[in-house]
Amino acid sequence: MEIDIPVPLAQRTYIPHTNATILCCNCGVEIDGTVSAGALCNECIKLTVDISEGIPREATLHTCRDCERWLQPPSQWVTAAPESRELLALCLRKLRGLSKVRIIDASFIWTEPHSKRIKVKITLQQEAFEGTILQQTFEVEYVVASHQCPDCAKSFTANTWRSVVQVRQKVPHKRTFLYLEQLILKHSAHKDTINIKEAKDGLDFYYSQRNHAEKFVDFLTSVAPVRSKKSQELISMDIHTSTKSYKFTFSVELVPICKDDLVCLPIKLAKQAGNVAPLTLCYRVGTSVNILDPNTLQTTDISAPIYWRSPFNTLADVHELVEFIVMDVEPTGIQKGRFFLAEATVARATDLGNNDTTYFTRTHLGGILHPGDSVMGYHLSGTNFNNPQFEALEESNAYSSTIPDVVLVKKHYERKKKKARNWRLKRMNKDEGEMLPRKQDQQRTEQDYEMFLRDVEEDQDLRSTMALYKAQQEKKLRDQMEGVETASMADTEETEGDEVPKIDMDELLDEFEELDVADDQ
Repeated sequence: MEIDIPVPLAQRTYIPHTNATILCCNCGVEIDGTVSAGALCNECIKLTVDISEGIPREATLHTCRDCERWLQPPSQWVTAAPESRELLALCLRKLRGLSKVRIIDASFIWTEPHSKRIKVKITLQQEAFEGTILQQTFEVEYVVASHQCPDCAKSFTANTWRSVVQVRQKVPHKRTFLYLEQLILKHSAHKDTINIKEAKDGLDFYYSQRNHAEKFVDFLTSVAPVRSKKSQELISMDIHTSTKSYKFTFSVELVPICKDDLVCLPIKLAKQAGNVAPLTLCYRVGTSVNILDPNTLQTTDISAPIYWRSPFNTLADVHELVEFIVMDVEPTGIQKGRFFLAEATVARATDLGNNDTTYFTRTHLGGILHPGDSVMGYHLSGTNFNNPQFEALEESNAYSSTIPDVVLVKKHYERKKKKARNWRLKRMNKDEGEMLPRKQDQQRTEQDYEMFLRDVEEDQDLRSTMALYKAQQEKKLRDQMEGVETASMADTEETEGDEVPKIDMDELLDEFEELDVADDQ
């Protein structure tokens, strides 16, 4: 048997494979000829190929000075904050040719606010040759040009409104109206108005669109007891296309009952509203009128539909309040919420030293009244009211004996000097019209506003629904102008009126500026 003898084979030598190399046609550097494109090295490709070619380095942005909106071509106006994503997207849309490349990053470069320039840094990626991807960064400068938008142009032109909301309240004072103004400011319900004009017993809100006015009417219905009516007037008509143009008017009337008003309910309505006493006190006005019986602390609500079904007027308002001095207070131990029932003996402040006439009454202010305090109330003894509900109450056998001599409303805090407050409220810019108010009306308006500010200080539930702001800048400016005298005055006022309610700094918001809101202390 033959066996194959292994024969050794010669080893093959390994020859490494090398790519074909060529020289760069621009700088002469050796490069791989199989992958190089255009016979250029990477550095020469970066220097010779511009992937941002055709993209402009300068552009113009149009903004409206009045509403601070930006024009998005062709005719849309959008709201965008400085250096926001919305403004960045608007800047990128202004550049032609960006759709052909891939945007990797885009950011703002800081510029002076008054320079009217916006700079954007953009990073792009694109395939220059087959297998070669380039990335390039460049800057684009935008010039900010002013251009008035059509909405603002209409606001400065007469008779361009399409709908108007007429808000009215037929009362001698404006305290509920001032509170409604703060609610409008807090919720920015007036942002779509093109003009706000003062009128007798109220305000007129003008809008360029009908749906904006309807939205504002819905807001008023959700925060106050109102009733509204709608009317329309034909302005023009195209007989060929049957296209008509209307102007719409919404009449909104507030219930003529304000906080701290004395109300005499119809006897039938009082029995339907939980059998409450007809002679009551309005302690709050929200979506409905909240009334309180100071003799029993019974409360009830009167909604707007129920009120307008059988409307009635107030028996007395805050201008008829009389100052009383508390002689004695005896709490009864009955409490309902923030009201404490007590029996008090009071005397008119004008009678002290002249006679010894005192009045016994029951009050809901038992938790804050002490002997010697000053309190405001309605003096019913010997007062004649031209009111049919009160006449029916006097003739009633069941309720005629329950009419008190005095109805106490709120505690009176002595304010000897007009102290500068550490807080302030925002006010709406209103057009007073052609006729300026008389001096008497201006004084009455200032008195009503001062009474409203005092109510905000004294009522925590009232100010919890409003936005109060710090007044530090005004205080610093006043300190610089008046110097040492202001500091000494503040010290004396602190010692004179320590019981005056104060608002904590925690309840105040930081200052900010708005376009259509004015500051007022």
